[in-house]
Amino acid sequence: MSGDVLFLCHRIPYPPDRGDKIRSYHMLQRIAEVAPVHVGCFADDDRDMGFAAEMARLTASQCVLRRDRSRVAAGLGGIARRQPLLVSLFDHPGLHRWVGEVLRERPIRAVFAYSVQMAHFVPVLGPDIRFLMDFVDFDSAKYAAYGAQGAGPMAWLNRREGRLLLDFERATAERADISAFVSEAEASLFRAASGLDADKVRAVENGVALDYFDPAARFPAVERGEGPLIVFTGQMDYRPNVEAVEGFARNALPIVRARYPQARFAIVGRKPAAQVQALGKLPGVIVTGAVPDVRGWLAAADVVAAPLTIARGIQNKVLEAMAMARPVVASSCAAEGIDASDGAHLLIADNAAEQAAKVMGLIADPMAATALGQAARARMEQRYRWSATLRDLPAMLLGETPARVRAA
Repeated sequence: MSGDVLFLCHRIPYPPDRGDKIRSYHMLQRIAEVAPVHVGCFADDDRDMGFAAEMARLTASQCVLRRDRSRVAAGLGGIARRQPLLVSLFDHPGLHRWVGEVLRERPIRAVFAYSVQMAHFVPVLGPDIRFLMDFVDFDSAKYAAYGAQGAGPMAWLNRREGRLLLDFERATAERADISAFVSEAEASLFRAASGLDADKVRAVENGVALDYFDPAARFPAVERGEGPLIVFTGQMDYRPNVEAVEGFARNALPIVRARYPQARFAIVGRKPAAQVQALGKLPGVIVTGAVPDVRGWLAAADVVAAPLTIARGIQNKVLEAMAMARPVVASSCAAEGIDASDGAHLLIADNAAEQAAKVMGLIADPMAATALGQAARARMEQRYRWSATLRDLPAMLLGETPARVRAA
């Protein structure tokens, strides 16, 4: 049975230069290998809009809309309609219209929606059209955690978001043929919360571009300077990343610098929030902002830190650092979902004292640090090639056996 795929995504899945785009790009690329794909998505800014023409090489047709709804308008609308704010923030009549046109005019065989806020663009489908919902992370659990940690109006909003989003996730999963999550841990949590079984809720793991994130590849070098260099990479207006670097810079780094006064902590990533920019005034802290190629910073690092206190699914930043053969010190939640062992492929530390101790241990023993990084690279080669992690995605989407899809 032939047919096309409708692919809906909350952020243009091109280029693969940030966490959510990395997964969506590789999924789009894999699906495009077996069927024509029609992509409906949003652009955050002019930079994102500029990628539409390049993405067209992968698509049969596409609709890229500038997301221009303000948080205030989305919040008020969501509260009035008892709608999750995340869903309200990504509402757009233009995309609803385009989806309807594609479903009427194209031979759509399956709909793929990436991230929970895109589910409300998927209308009631006929019996011959399959629906795969890639939640990626169990987002309602993240908002519930924010609400439990805080106090005041924001905590109330986060608790509300957690409750309403969980109801929305459940309802979406019940009408989808398959719901996917980025790790078995996330999938298991959602099965328990939704009551759905393993046939309906599955894990589709992230991978890593091992030919690109390769210490032997050619990329611009970064002048590492004097003294030990600790590196964190990520989108720096994302709350979990902001909280992670602030905690490390203010609590763990001073312990490291007490022993290694020239130690530096580089925060590498675009759109640093004001809270992150302020960290650049602390001794030993470097805030780079956007960089053309993160590999140079990873290669220069003595240690890569991933001290997140709230994290869902599989952290691309950890996979990329391990693929670059760097020794990684990560929190338990940043390492959760990654098939790697503490002490063998990375080190786990969950408070500032532990983080500082493990970072200093690696700095003090370069041979052990090198061995840990090499073991990390080997583990990525064994487990996290995109070709392996997404091998059966078309079969899940199209309802065919993997062998038939690969032969297409």
